Amino acid sequence: MKNYNVDEKGYYGPFGGAFIPDELKENIDQLTERYVEILESPKFKKEFAALLKDYAGRPSPLYFAPRLSAKYGARIYLKREELNHTGSHKINNAIGQILLAREMGCTHIIAETGAGQHGVATATVCAMLGLKCTIYMGAVDVERQALNVARMKMLGATVEAVTSGGATLKDAVDVALGYWVSHPDAYYLLGSAVGPHPFPDLVARLQSVISEEIRKQLLEQEGRELPDYVIACIGGGSNAAGAFYHFLDEESVRLVQVEAGGHGTDGHEHAASITCGSEGVLHGSRSMILFDENGDVREPYSISAGLDYPGIGPLHAYLAQTGRSTVLTATDRQALDAARELSQLEGIIPAIESAHALAALPQLRFRPEEVVVVNVSGRGDKDMPTYLREFGL
Repeated sequence: MKNYNVDEKGYYGPFGGAFIPDELKENIDQLTERYVEILESPKFKKEFAALLKDYAGRPSPLYFAPRLSAKYGARIYLKREELNHTGSHKINNAIGQILLAREMGCTHIIAETGAGQHGVATATVCAMLGLKCTIYMGAVDVERQALNVARMKMLGATVEAVTSGGATLKDAVDVALGYWVSHPDAYYLLGSAVGPHPFPDLVARLQSVISEEIRKQLLEQEGRELPDYVIACIGGGSNAAGAFYHFLDEESVRLVQVEAGGHGTDGHEHAASITCGSEGVLHGSRSMILFDENGDVREPYSISAGLDYPGIGPLHAYLAQTGRSTVLTATDRQALDAARELSQLEGIIPAIESAHALAALPQLRFRPEEVVVVNVSGRGDKDMPTYLREFGL
């Protein structure tokens, strides 16, 4: 059996590592040295569990979707991460990392955000714990996610609009990392399972509450802990890492990763880094990256701000390389259609990121007895302007 956990040097097979400037070495070394010890301490576990329950509202429901199940011929469950406080899975990681940062003596939290959900979650927890918060967000995303920008400001965070490059998530990460280099006393709260070790493992551990709950909830509802499929969208990969975590060693569970296909993978307007990328280093780790003909990191494209990223977390690159996961793509149109379908069949409006995962359903063939779990990672409120425009509502 393959080992899908990170090794002592921060690698999943050939992917991962910590490619960082010397100015950050002390920060990363300190974090690497202490994060497991802190996460495993009784004090952290007690406070984290209490906040997940009483503040974030966990466990999130595992909902059997009868009309969706009838359409696709399987027993389809939706993991309702959109019902968490702040409207997505991002609150799990934000609570955990901010407790970790506080334990390490940090009082200024910086973060990047694409769709704004990580930014909102970070600003929320910083407000609750009384910490200074600065959020970096691409100017394009500031415009298309105006509601989340307003929420961050309402919570007391400073939102820095990034205008460099394509002014999206990649560029927000660039600027946030640059700030951290010159202000090493701050704590950089990475929102996805990307970046230098230990961030991919740290984020996966904190998000693993998703798959831990799925196992318990399936046992209650189906009399079995293991589904046949777990489906999640991947941009950087945090919601998928959490949904897959407690199934990685269960080879009978088929893990399905869905990338943003944009306008189609035959051109350049997509964010399908596993499907169309090649090995390289981005934001401190080796993974699958989209490069242009000159060898530079290419600007990705997706209708979804949260999936509009030219790389993928190293765990997901390794799962794909080893064949442990199945990688699909969903175009903008397929995601939009899936969002409308869920809305009108089950009365749940998903985030457009999550709609990419739902768009896997018509691409797969199921047997009636198979149990399928789709991670609905976020709520669709933030994407209503896009839905209104695209559907002419």
